[in-house]
Amino acid sequence: MAAKPLRADARRNRGRLIEVAAKAFASSGVDASLEAIAREAGVGPGTLYRHFPTREVLIEAVYRREVEALVAAAEELARTRRPDEALAEWMQRFVGYMATKRGMRDSLRLLLESNSPLFAQTSGVVPLAFKSLMERAVQAGAIRPDANSADVLHALSSIYSASDGPDWQDRSRRLVSLIMDGLRYGASRTSD
Repeated sequence: MAAKPLRADARRNRGRLIEVAAKAFASSGVDASLEAIAREAGVGPGTLYRHFPTREVLIEAVYRREVEALVAAAEELARTRRPDEALAEWMQRFVGYMATKRGMRDSLRLLLESNSPLFAQTSGVVPLAFKSLMERAVQAGAIRPDANSADVLHALSSIYSASDGPDWQDRSRRLVSLIMDGLRYGASRTSD
């Protein structure tokens, strides 16, 4: 039996809960208070538990939303920005994604160990979106032609394992800028 479509107000509540939970998980980890998340989203705990009966279900929803947002951002930036600007902006957004993922790392590890279908459903979509942006920037001569998207994504992902600290996100943004400068070095751009 197919799930009954949500009413407009229920969709808004669900979306707001996911948005607030993503911020809470990024700043406080997955132990963030679900009651505080519900309160910040402007709903009661009952509404939260109707949409997300367990913390893990909420974590899956946040992770899925983050992945979908990265893919959508790649498409939007490719349409609206110069290739190198789109790539740099997307890489900065990836830092935000990693901050949320850092806050959820223990729960994501448990989901991975439980063989959740989440990872099979989302596997590969972020690297494909990134590869598309990289190829576009190479074709425009905005970044060096020997740039390999898998290598750059690996470098970006290594930021994930950097030590926690109050300056983690600022340091990560600086590292992304350095990576982007390295990609631009030796580019053959002839015009903007």
